Amino acid sequence: MLKQSLPNLSNKLDHLTVIKRDKREVDFNADKIYEALTKAVTSVEGSLTPTRAEHLRQLVFVIEQEIVERFESNVQIYEIQSIVEQTLINEHLNQIAEAYIQYRVKRDLERSDATNINARIQDLMDEEHTLVNENANKDSRVFNTQRDLTAGIVARSMGLKMLPPHVANAHQKGEIHYHDLDYHPYAPLSNCCLIDFEGMLSQGFRIGNADVESPKSIQTAAAQMAQIFANVASSQYGGTSADRIDELLAPYAAINMEKHRAIAQEWLDDEAKREEYVMDRTGKDIYDAMQSLEYEINTLYTSQGQTPFTTLGFGLGTQPLEREIQKAILQVRLKGIGKEKRTAIFPKLVFTLKKGVNLEKGDPNYDIKQLAIETATKRMYPDVLNYDKLVELTGSFKVPMGCRSFLQGWKDAQGNDVVNGRMNLGVVTLNLPRIAIEAQGDMDKFWKIFNERIEIIKDALVYRVERVKEATPENAPIMYQHGAFGKRLKPEDSVDEVFKNKRATVSMGYIGLYEVATTFFGSEWEGNPEAKEFTLEIVRRMKEYADEWGEEYGYHFSLYSTPSESLTDRFARMDKEAFGSIEDITDKDYYTNSFHYDVRKNPTPFEKLDFEKDYPEYCSGGFIHYCEYPNMRQNPKALEAVWDYAYDRVGYLGTNTPIDHCFECDFEGDFKPTARGFECPQCGNTDPSTCDVVKRTCGYLGNPQARPMVHGRHKEISSRVKHMDHA
Repeated sequence: MLKQSLPNLSNKLDHLTVIKRDKREVDFNADKIYEALTKAVTSVEGSLTPTRAEHLRQLVFVIEQEIVERFESNVQIYEIQSIVEQTLINEHLNQIAEAYIQYRVKRDLERSDATNINARIQDLMDEEHTLVNENANKDSRVFNTQRDLTAGIVARSMGLKMLPPHVANAHQKGEIHYHDLDYHPYAPLSNCCLIDFEGMLSQGFRIGNADVESPKSIQTAAAQMAQIFANVASSQYGGTSADRIDELLAPYAAINMEKHRAIAQEWLDDEAKREEYVMDRTGKDIYDAMQSLEYEINTLYTSQGQTPFTTLGFGLGTQPLEREIQKAILQVRLKGIGKEKRTAIFPKLVFTLKKGVNLEKGDPNYDIKQLAIETATKRMYPDVLNYDKLVELTGSFKVPMGCRSFLQGWKDAQGNDVVNGRMNLGVVTLNLPRIAIEAQGDMDKFWKIFNERIEIIKDALVYRVERVKEATPENAPIMYQHGAFGKRLKPEDSVDEVFKNKRATVSMGYIGLYEVATTFFGSEWEGNPEAKEFTLEIVRRMKEYADEWGEEYGYHFSLYSTPSESLTDRFARMDKEAFGSIEDITDKDYYTNSFHYDVRKNPTPFEKLDFEKDYPEYCSGGFIHYCEYPNMRQNPKALEAVWDYAYDRVGYLGTNTPIDHCFECDFEGDFKPTARGFECPQCGNTDPSTCDVVKRTCGYLGNPQARPMVHGRHKEISSRVKHMDHA
């Protein structure tokens, strides 16, 4: 029988605190009880009728009365669950009670399995797809990758136990995502960085047992860079970048030039022929060095069982040797690698556009811009940085650390602008659609939950910083002792010397602005100023929180629009399981990354740029814009028109165009995903050895054709690739 109302029930509930399993204290929320009962009823009866819904509301009222009768201020979560179970049994709803208990036990087992090493290793042996396909550039068939994945399972299990309990709980529930758990916090590793190549090449460095002197040629400089890339990548878990490589390597090309000039003066009498010989030989040295660098990077394997995620930035140098290096980088990429001339996956190329340098006809490097455009139409890279806009957004010019993470302008004690030798300490991402779903159309409730989750994000980020500070210089000598991180620390020094005073960043990510606005304003909200302002207010508040934390702790807390290769899938999958299939939210089986325009609407590049340009002002810690194109090989001027349009609007732009190539029939374009693999639409070829399939995944290029597909999942992977970033 349902009880009668107690006086002041609502007032008592307002002052009731629930103690969670992770020891967090939260306000009592009867909606969560109703949601849990709804899931139990749906699992038993198939749907929730209006009569049953009203019955559940009465049951929740009964449960509330029982709670306030027994508890005055605090109540444990398991005690609430016991009251719910007993109430269902008292009402003779035994099947619903059983479903409720089973769901709770299932969740407890899932939480337990996440830290159960044996269970997770069995998943790997069974080729569970979220493990073997978690990274677009890791082939889980090879031994060293299998070893890394196994080590990652151990590290992830231990890491979850090391995290603050409420952070680990929020991650496991899908409220947040603590990135790179397979490396951190099990080990105090850092994330991505801009390597101080200038300091390392000019002053020398040490790798392993070898003391390496400053190079005496551009070929040696390029070889040393490849070794540095590999060693730094093996000592961290994120991307590694080289800033302004054309200007960096020009002095070493000048050494080659002087050697050739000395030979020419000895053997050639004609001045014109001497100069022709010098330039010809130096040009070949530059080309060979850039080709060797590309090949070495693509044949390297780090301790993580993958090619190091590398980025080369260039485009601003206007001196002859700097121009030659820029041209060589692009010509090498255009040519392709291997006998089939496949598209190189790494390094990521980022070309800088700048007024007065290369943007317009008459600029000294306009010809190199044309070469960059041709390369992008055929190889998808280079992406472009727009110099003036990037300085406006981040405070100084620099390339991204890896795929999209940006440092902010920072000066040392002497007032010098410092870019290279700085790094990111990790990312934690907020599941925004989950908050919108839980708010059920109530804007006040949305912001209340938002603020609660932000506090968890803060605790997670502070933990990341404190954990990385526990490293010693001897843990990663190349980074801390031999110059990659700028300063050369002694073994007894604190690694915090290269992190503190906002020299390092630590990042708050977010996902699903499209889905959040859809929840409140409908799926066609992009043209609604109120909806757009709501999404901007979300990132604006996140930026305000990040700035406050930076002042409090002395590290640069940045807002990052977000590396979510598998996260678009993980959050959507977990929310669909928790809340069911919701039109335009969870029914898509992916969430739209960060601030990107809904790809299903097929916006023009100009519409997409105009829509997205307002967001990076608040999330300058990481961002990239993509535009979708058809095959652009025959229409490079159209791509240039978009690049030029973007110059004053966005700081960082990627080109997404079909560049798949069939070596059987010479088709170039977009292969079709099928259950048998990616198929040439012209001749039906699906053999990976005779075709080159390249897709953009999480800011980098990837070759899904070369990866193991479980149960014919090429269509699924292709769909995920399409929506990972540029959705």
